[in-house]
Amino acid sequence: MNLTISGHHLEVTPALRSYVTTKLDRITRHFDQVVDVKVLLTVEKQKEKEKRQRAECNIHVKGNDLFAESSHEDLYAAVDELVDKLDRQVVRHKDRLQDHHHEAAKRMM
Repeated sequence: MNLTISGHHLEVTPALRSYVTTKLDRITRHFDQVVDVKVLLTVEKQKEKEKRQRAECNIHVKGNDLFAESSHEDLYAAVDELVDKLDRQVVRHKDRLQDHHHEAAKRMM
């Protein structure tokens, strides 16, 4: 899995980097065919304080690309919301890939 964490208008500290990687482990635990993950952490230059911190993530899994974004006044909370959204998408994608059809019952004669 290729993981890219970048920051826009902020410096990605080692603590922030480790927090994001530990949170993203939850996604790889649910679905192991993750090819590429790109995380973008941004601080918006708005006048309002709320929803300034933004986290975006593109995930390339086998057969699909998933995207989610989250905004919050705390960057760690934005990352938490982001991972929750991505986790739901990955579980739904995995569920679609699985074959839910059962074999037809054989007739006994």
